[in-house]
Amino acid sequence: MQSSSTASTQPGFSLLRPCERVGAGTLHFLSRAGRMGLFLFRIIGVSLTPPLKFSRLLQRIHFVGFQSIVVVLLTGMFTGMVLSLQGFYALSRFGSDAFLGPLVALSLVRELGPVIAALMVAGRAGSAIAAEIGIMRNGQQLDALELMGLDPFRYVVVPNFLAAMISLPILACLFDVVGIWGGYVVGVKLLGVSGGTYMGEIATYLEMKDILGGIYKAISFGGIIAWVCCYKGYYTDFGAEGVSRATTQAVVMSSVLILVWDYFMTSLLF
Repeated sequence: MQSSSTASTQPGFSLLRPCERVGAGTLHFLSRAGRMGLFLFRIIGVSLTPPLKFSRLLQRIHFVGFQSIVVVLLTGMFTGMVLSLQGFYALSRFGSDAFLGPLVALSLVRELGPVIAALMVAGRAGSAIAAEIGIMRNGQQLDALELMGLDPFRYVVVPNFLAAMISLPILACLFDVVGIWGGYVVGVKLLGVSGGTYMGEIATYLEMKDILGGIYKAISFGGIIAWVCCYKGYYTDFGAEGVSRATTQAVVMSSVLILVWDYFMTSLLF
């Protein structure tokens, strides 16, 4: 006993403590990342095998997509208005205010539409998904499904995953349309830009690859939101504090992953 206590107080042993903490943290991170990866592979595998619960899927599309329309429309309109206002003063310095329409449209379609719509859905629907599955875990409803021979992934996780991937492109398109209209109101009605020039230049410079790139981004963002939020709810700790922590982590992690993945998607698509 004396030799072990003496060894623990030696300088060399104490210097290894930070390395031990770093190693333990690294192993913990890799374990969590591996479990998240396996969770995603299982979602994809179950999604590709019948049967698919269409009634549950439609219910989740209504929850994730339809109930998010109002917040997406509001943020889209004011985002387009701010873009038009700031873009007009920037372009007018160079005598290029005729390109206000393409500036607003390309910014929304390629970048801001998918990203901001995804962040709004992550905050509104993603948090609710994580909390709902976490409460089901605490109430042992997921365990009850397994005892009845039913796969919780097929009834709980997969409908949320598919609903998010279906709803996000539609919401992003609505965001883009409303944002372009908001930019038109500010640019044409308030700042005096020609309406024909605003719309005509959009048709000239906005290409199909820009629209498809935004749709591809929105689909991937929907998958990220459902993946992270379902994972956090599925593996939540017990108690109200565990559900609260899982909900917060789900929103933060999905938002960060959306921004990180957006960079890689942009570098690949454009």
